[in-house]
Amino acid sequence: MATTTGTCTVFDKVKDKIGDNSIDLNTDAFSVMLLTSGWTPDRAANEFVDDIVANEHGATAGYVRKVLANVQWITSGGSDGQMMLNANDPVWTASGASIVCRYWALFDSETGADATRDLIAYGLLDDTPLDVTTTTTNTLTLNINALGFFTVG
Repeated sequence: MATTTGTCTVFDKVKDKIGDNSIDLNTDAFSVMLLTSGWTPDRAANEFVDDIVANEHGATAGYVRKVLANVQWITSGGSDGQMMLNANDPVWTASGASIVCRYWALFDSETGADATRDLIAYGLLDDTPLDVTTTTTNTLTLNINALGFFTVG
């Protein structure tokens, strides 16, 4: 079993979309995908899932994109006015082969096509950075930080 916390970077183009509510953190559905080391992150240029899907882990070894459960946009409750996007930790179980990946990407899965699904954030699964290998029958858990995927203040 591998549990990873890694890093988190918000894509540049998503900031305006959250601000104008075209991405609604309160009501939209969100998913996480895993990407191979072949991807070179470009937070300024990458905007939609189509921009990075060529480097998604193949539909093998039991891998599928994970729709996040219990998504919450939570206020910190303090005087700092901070809010965070949080959800249950997504878990993948390798089946028949290993899942080998280096990155995760969070996206708005509210729309039906990768060409219009907004990328929200991405991160390394291992800060080194190295590939993370989950062998068959074992699980890979993306351990979301106690402060959520990201915090806005």
